Amino acid sequence: MGPPKAFQETPPNHGIFKEMTKMKKIGFLATALAVGVMISGGSAWAAGDAAKGKKVFKKCAICHSVKKGKKKIGPSLFGVAGRKAATVKGFRFSKALKKSGLTWDDASLDKFLEKPRKAVRGTRMAFGGLRSKKDRENLIAYLKTLK
Repeated sequence: MGPPKAFQETPPNHGIFKEMTKMKKIGFLATALAVGVMISGGSAWAAGDAAKGKKVFKKCAICHSVKKGKKKIGPSLFGVAGRKAATVKGFRFSKALKKSGLTWDDASLDKFLEKPRKAVRGTRMAFGGLRSKKDRENLIAYLKTLK
């Protein structure tokens, strides 16, 4: 005896069910793409403008130079992107920064530039930080050009 006749017929709204399945697949793919971008961090994350970052750097130029080997109150920031923290020769860094284990990538620079004393407790950097996320992104983009 087979299933009742009601279960053998195609429901009248069958096309809607197909569309819902397509929408679920598209939604899943969009979500997966968004998560992938968030996880990748790196270059997709800091899409700052280096030219604008150079202007933001004026706040840093009081204490930091962009010339290789030229220190001021703070160390030269030439080549800072990708460098292990507290490794510029000839500059006396705080014990806290030496022990931090940081390497200056987009994420660590962003966190440090936002609130240096919170990011590395015991740092000697007196700067209060950059509140604007866009300013930090632009500054990081500029720092990455210093090679």
